[in-house]
Amino acid sequence: MTPAVPESDYRPLFPFAPHYADVNGLRMHYVDEGHGEPVVMLHGNPTWSFYYRELIRGLASGHRCIAPDHIGCGLSDRPTEAQYGFRLHDRVEDLEALLAGLEPDRPLTLVVHDWGGMIGAAWAVRHPERVARLVVLNTAAFLKPHWKPLPRTLRFVRAVPLLSTPAVLRLNLFARGAAWTGSTRGLSPAVRRGLLAPYRSPAARLATLKFVQDIPLSPADPSYALAALVDQGLGRLASKPMLVCWGERDFVFDRDYLAEWQRRFPKAEIRPFPRAGHYVLEDEPGPIVGHIRDFLSRAGRSD
Repeated sequence: MTPAVPESDYRPLFPFAPHYADVNGLRMHYVDEGHGEPVVMLHGNPTWSFYYRELIRGLASGHRCIAPDHIGCGLSDRPTEAQYGFRLHDRVEDLEALLAGLEPDRPLTLVVHDWGGMIGAAWAVRHPERVARLVVLNTAAFLKPHWKPLPRTLRFVRAVPLLSTPAVLRLNLFARGAAWTGSTRGLSPAVRRGLLAPYRSPAARLATLKFVQDIPLSPADPSYALAALVDQGLGRLASKPMLVCWGERDFVFDRDYLAEWQRRFPKAEIRPFPRAGHYVLEDEPGPIVGHIRDFLSRAGRSD
């Protein structure tokens, strides 16, 4: 179940030593770099811990940087549908188990992007006392506004499985498409190769499909109830220092989602990037790393 990923596809830009934890019977890969206050970085779909490579480099001199790969993603195990649920509940339980082993006591900073927002927030509303700060990068931790349509690409994957399933699994169109459209500045061939490295075969792409299928849109969706609990519980995090770095040209998590973060967390520091897209950390790595370092140095220190 452990994926065969050629290191030459990612190692030049991602030189971090691999670590593995047994999480609910599966091997979860994670980066563990540096020493100091813990910063946990949660990726979305279809990225992996590679997405946080510049932030890890920028923070590891003064912080313990932990960046896991969700099961089925990156260098973590690739279970089948018979072996793993691929639901929000499973993702939160995985994170719960990982942090219980790595950082059972200290308050930590969560950095979240895309699906990492809902996964991280679900853990955080269960354990608000464990959260020192929140860093939000183009994501949501609340239900989609009822008036807002799902983007066409995501609607296609969910609504036309006879076509979309082979497109995602056989042709890798979801991950490839994200590598071309997620960045407004354009990714270098080396970065695209690194982002796509773990998704070289149909079996390795199952999680990218399941994440889209699990988007909670209505009470009939399996993960809706848990997502609704997170939505309702976000107030438990209202007192936490929050930094929001937002790519304003994201066609999925657009300005309406940013406005919802601002409504729910009016004290949050907002750093908009008008020219950046969904892969905001790829488009503006230097400024974002600088903002996060400054935020960590002064906001809600736990020492």
